[in-house]
Amino acid sequence: MKARVFVTLKNGVLDPQGKAIHHALEGLGFSGVNDVRQGKMIELDLADGTSDADIEAMCTRLLANTVIENFRVERQ
Repeated sequence: MKARVFVTLKNGVLDPQGKAIHHALEGLGFSGVNDVRQGKMIELDLADGTSDADIEAMCTRLLANTVIENFRVERQ
């Protein structure tokens, strides 16, 4: 079984990488981009029967810094 974990910065947290991407897009001539928020996607290959609670614990203990980041899980 596979699961994807999407980790993004919480609203209000400064995102310097997002700002750099936004600036680079403007420099390349792409207009109409109002803002960029950068995140990460982690794909887990899990044993069958891995519980939602175990995946949640993986996220809160290691994969996401829950002080400044949100996460969501999609099972495949």
